[in-house]
Formats: sequence, C-alpha cells, structure tokens
Amino acid sequence: MTKLKKARQIINETDSEMARLFEKRMDAVRTVAEYKKENGLPVDDLSREEEMIKRNAMLVENEELRSYYINFLKSSIEISKKYQHKLLDGMKVAYSGVAGAFANIVSKKAFPDALCVPYPDFKSAYNAVVLGDCDCAVLPVENSYNGDVGNVLDLAFFGNLYINGIYEIDIIQNLLAKKDAQIENIKTVASHPQALGQASSYIESHGFKRIETVNTAVAAKQVADGDDLTIAAIGSVEAAKEFGLKVLEKHINESTVNTTRFAVFTRTQNESSKNDDRFIMLFTVKNMAGSLGNVISVIGKYGFNLRALKSRPTKELIWDYYFYAEGEGNINSEQGKKMMEKLQKCCSNLKIIASFEREIKI
Repeated sequence: MTKLKKARQIINETDSEMARLFEKRMDAVRTVAEYKKENGLPVDDLSREEEMIKRNAMLVENEELRSYYINFLKSSIEISKKYQHKLLDGMKVAYSGVAGAFANIVSKKAFPDALCVPYPDFKSAYNAVVLGDCDCAVLPVENSYNGDVGNVLDLAFFGNLYINGIYEIDIIQNLLAKKDAQIENIKTVASHPQALGQASSYIESHGFKRIETVNTAVAAKQVADGDDLTIAAIGSVEAAKEFGLKVLEKHINESTVNTTRFAVFTRTQNESSKNDDRFIMLFTVKNMAGSLGNVISVIGKYGFNLRALKSRPTKELIWDYYFYAEGEGNINSEQGKKMMEKLQKCCSNLKIIASFEREIKI
C-alpha cells in the first residue's frame, strides 16, 4: 500500500468515527435544547462558548494545528446552535400586551425561534406558564426611571415560578399618531402609566391630557383603530410599524438613560453554575426590632453584596410586608450555603427564585 493510499484510508476511518461522534454530540445538543426550552434560556451562551473553546483548544498538542482546531470548534458550535434553533421552533413565550410592546420586543430578541403569545395582563401571562400553556413568560420587574413593577413582584412572591434570566432593554418612548395627524392638533396622549411617567415633562410642556392603558402597544393599537386625530400614543417605533402609525416626535423620555429590566419566568429552576454571580430571594421576617437588620447583617457577613432591597405589602395582614432582594455572589457556593442556613433562622419565610450568571443587554 502506498503512503497516499494509507493516508486516505486513515482519513476515511477517521471520518467514519467522526460521523458516529457527531451523531453522539448532536444527541447531547438535543438534550441541551430541551433543557433550555424547559428553563427559558436563550440558545446563545457566549461565556460558555468562550470557556469551551479555550479549554478544548489546549487538548491539541501540536501548536501548528491548534488554530485550525479552534476554527473547527467554532464551526461545531455554530452547527449546534443552528440545530438548537430548529428544535426550539415550537417554544411558546408569554408576554403582556400586544405586538410592538417592549415585552414583545425583548421576547423576540431573546427567543427568536419561539412563538410569542400575547396576554392582556401580567397575571394572565404568568399563569400561562403555571398552567403549561407557554414555556416561559417575559415580564418587566423594574424601570430605571419609574421604579419597580409591583404587580410582577407580587406574582413572584405569591406564585411558584422561578426567574432564570434578566434582560435589559433601553426604553425609547416616541409620540405616535395616525398618518394624517399633526403634532399641533394633538390634545391627548394614551399609554401605560409608566410610559406616561417617563414622558411627564414632555406631556406637561404640551398641555396634553392623559389616558392610561394596560400597555404602550395597546395604546398604539387603540389610536390606530380609532378615527380621532387629536389622540396620540406613547410607545416604541416597533409599535408604530406594527399598527401603521407615524412617529410625530422621537425620544420624548424625560431621562436620556431609561432602561427596563425584564425577567424570564419558568416552571423549573435553572441548574446552578460555578459562574453564577447573581441571585434573587424573597423573604419575610417577624415584626420585631432588628429582624430585618439581622438578615442584612448575615448577607454582608458571608461576603455577599446586596444590590437591591424592596418591600411590598403581603396583603394578608395590615402593615405586614415581604422583601424582594437582589444580591451579587454565587448563592450555591460554600459561603452561600452557610449564609442560607443562617438566613433560614432569621426569616419567617425564605425562597430563592433566581441564580444566574449575569444580566443580558438586549
């Protein structure tokens, strides 16, 4: 056998073995896709990809071939992601509002292969996941200008879903109206209360009356469906495109830095990772002097940073509150486990609803 024939034989044998390994790898990819669907996770995981390429590249001892192997790994990752996108085609994501709402925009960007299903309010979208009608729900939890979305925090406390990711989106509010409308004829603006608050200076400077709606995109739809050229909506450019409106004026936010954080709610909790650096917990304490201070002290004692602490009425007893806390650090580390043991003794009720690596900017 010549050297050429022998080399080709080795290539054929290797390709045959690689084909079997490829099928084995893609079977594992299918399992990953199923897990991501169940836990409301996106296909892209850039930190995981970078870590895998860096680690696996060192398995090739021949430095001359290492750069080629890195390209091979990148190609394999892209193929895997394409397969995951295909498998996630039947995923359903619930959101509150109609097409063009900011929640809809986040849903489509985070889960481009999923079917985004609109619901009339936060509770309906949340319950769609509880009942199994949807795989996850994308709901706002906080706006940098107008603060918390209390109704969603209440759903998190009283419900049994988990948060498996936080997405941030810059909110740019615009004045939207019918094609024949003129800005000098606008007398009334309609939108969600938070959007109206975000554009309050602009509204007051023009002397507009306000109409509250359940959603910015719902306001856009109402303007589009009506015949009154004196009413405009405040919402996204996407909502204008969706309902055939024109943008009378762009970026009418009072704040130039306006961001909303959206949480992805799912029925199952994401598996912990050594890279997790964020956690969210909900708890109650006894109505005694120092109770809340003890909780805060324990969190600090074990080296965790408390980024946010919010109180909400439990609605079960007058002047009785629960607390929503976001912290930095790995709650599943040894220090985290010790902290949780201490917190169990300080809190009347305590549950961790989120542990994740980082927030994702959309």
